[in-house]
Amino acid sequence: MLTRKQLVALSEFRYQIARFQRFSVAASRAGGLTQTQYLMLLHIVGHPERDWATVGELAHRLQASPHGTAALVNRCIALRLVAKHRSAADGRNVEVHLTERGRRAVHGVAQLHRDELQSLRQVFIDDGTQAIEITERIAQRQL
Repeated sequence: MLTRKQLVALSEFRYQIARFQRFSVAASRAGGLTQTQYLMLLHIVGHPERDWATVGELAHRLQASPHGTAALVNRCIALRLVAKHRSAADGRNVEVHLTERGRRAVHGVAQLHRDELQSLRQVFIDDGTQAIEITERIAQRQL
């Protein structure tokens, strides 16, 4: 059973996540993107191994269906944020690449997010609360 202190820390953690999510929606809109468009662009530019992603990879990162992700990609193509290219390595795969317009958009919104996250740093630093322990337990899927 969790202690009162742990429950208070978990409550604060969830509050700060919700607050950040609300900020993120507003920042995305200010950058001319929907929240989902921003996240997709971020997952493309933030791919750890290359500067493009497949629709399947994006669906996984967005926790969305491949069909819905393909529709999102097509909407972003219409907005000139991304472009699709058939894979040279495997013609069955389609690569989703950022356009210059998409790159500018994601970098602008990402900078706003970085600044906001910096302002939240203290919330998640172990200052005698159980926030670190709770985040570790969440990572281990114990909560």
